[in-house]
Amino acid sequence: MLVALLLLLALSNVVNVYGDVEQCGSNPKLDPRPHSVSILEFGAVGDGKTLNTIAFQNAIFYLKSFADKGGAQLYVPPGNWLTGSFNLTSHLTLFLEKGAVIIGSQDPSHWDVIEALPSYGRGKDVPDGRYKSLINGNKLEDVVITGNNGTIDGNGMVWWEWYKSHSLNHSRPHLVEIISSDSVVVSNLTFLNAPAYSIHPVYCSNVHIQNISISAPPESPYTAGIVPDSSDNVCIEDCIVSIGFDAISLKSGWDEYGIAYGRPIEKVHIRRVQLNAFSGSAISFGTEMSGGISNVLIEHVHIWNSNSGVEFRTNIGRGGYIKEIAISNLEMENVHTAISAKGNSGFHPDDKFDPKAFPLLNHITLKDIIGANITVAGSFSGIEESPFTNICLSNITLSINSASSVTWECSNVSGFSDSVSPKPCQELDNPSNSSSSSCFYLMSPLGGKTAGL
Repeated sequence: MLVALLLLLALSNVVNVYGDVEQCGSNPKLDPRPHSVSILEFGAVGDGKTLNTIAFQNAIFYLKSFADKGGAQLYVPPGNWLTGSFNLTSHLTLFLEKGAVIIGSQDPSHWDVIEALPSYGRGKDVPDGRYKSLINGNKLEDVVITGNNGTIDGNGMVWWEWYKSHSLNHSRPHLVEIISSDSVVVSNLTFLNAPAYSIHPVYCSNVHIQNISISAPPESPYTAGIVPDSSDNVCIEDCIVSIGFDAISLKSGWDEYGIAYGRPIEKVHIRRVQLNAFSGSAISFGTEMSGGISNVLIEHVHIWNSNSGVEFRTNIGRGGYIKEIAISNLEMENVHTAISAKGNSGFHPDDKFDPKAFPLLNHITLKDIIGANITVAGSFSGIEESPFTNICLSNITLSINSASSVTWECSNVSGFSDSVSPKPCQELDNPSNSSSSSCFYLMSPLGGKTAGL
């Protein structure tokens, strides 16, 4: 009785600590820029046929001169604006009016080819380089991509076919990729048909992604919605994502390259999102997590028609860690596996990885979760040399469908549970262990770390 009381008290502390998180506590400040021009002023034609890459490049080159004068806005009016890849600049707002659609060209010659990210060492799809994303930023400050529900359409169908037929010369591009930048806002837009990822902030700080709608067909291969990567102070809120593979995926580098680069993804707050991941996971951690993932709060999430609800992915050779994660107030419906953690996920970029680089996964709290039409409640397959530890489950009720042959699968994992139905496997059904409070080790450190978010 005393142990159960202590367990419930510790759980209540999660709410108290995370109630102070301010990363998503206020709307991003979007002051009007003192200078504004229309893409029309640079000869752009919104007929869906004319290539406007040079118009976008020239407009942004011109607006770069206003960076030290309060910044500037590039206004995109209603129309279908076909373009190849182009770069943004600091202190810039790219504003898409209602009815404005930026369309990615299906001609690969309109997309520059660039080197792999240093924390990955190679392209994700093929080893040789990668196509530059449709909208890019590198080493920027104060960049805003927003609008009145304008649309960015990656026109990704041809890229998906090239991926499926193994005919890609370079890895597929993303829709928006912002690299090594500070103060990034993406809001009030619709993203369609990304060749790979829709939004990819990497090596960034202070990222706010708000009121975004993202979609790609279920059959689109390995497409992902929002992918924060080796970044810190990230807020994702009030978004709807329906995608082929992962809806929201947290990453931090791949094997020896991610270990060497050494930048984690941390201080992340995700709330009030609706997620559909057809063949992947609504929320995933990894597989590329070699720089580490920590200090993540996820709350108030609706997940539907997905292969997996929440999934932690790693592998021998990854190194790194996934720790200090708190997930609460999830609703799931029509999900095959509600909660999953895999120690044998994904492949390696090359044969140079260290087979003794064992990843760490511990101090994970999941609470206040309900699910309907679930096939597998939980599947945890840890690593023998580095078991998954301190997995804490509380107040979870999952309605299992008739297709289920097993409700929980566990190996090389340990943790604690309270008020979980169906009853978890023995490795997680142990509230009486005297060290159960270690399951909530994350509360005190996170309380201190998140206070300044």
